[in-house]
Amino acid sequence: MDAKALEKWTWILIYGGLLLLCMGLFVMRDSLALGWALVMLGVVLAALGVVLIFQRAKLPETASQNMPKRKE
Repeated sequence: MDAKALEKWTWILIYGGLLLLCMGLFVMRDSLALGWALVMLGVVLAALGVVLIFQRAKLPETASQNMPKRKE
């Protein structure tokens, strides 16, 4: 997977997970089990997005990535 696709999926997972987490908190008022299921799914998705951030940091840089150079 290239860096651009990895970054796209990173932010989709983080924002999607946080959205599900918030939806789960609202749904808990009516259905406790469904609310907790949404919250837990949202936490897992957001955590996967954070893991992808670290995966992106480990990728070697190439000229075709169109990313700014890291300062070391």
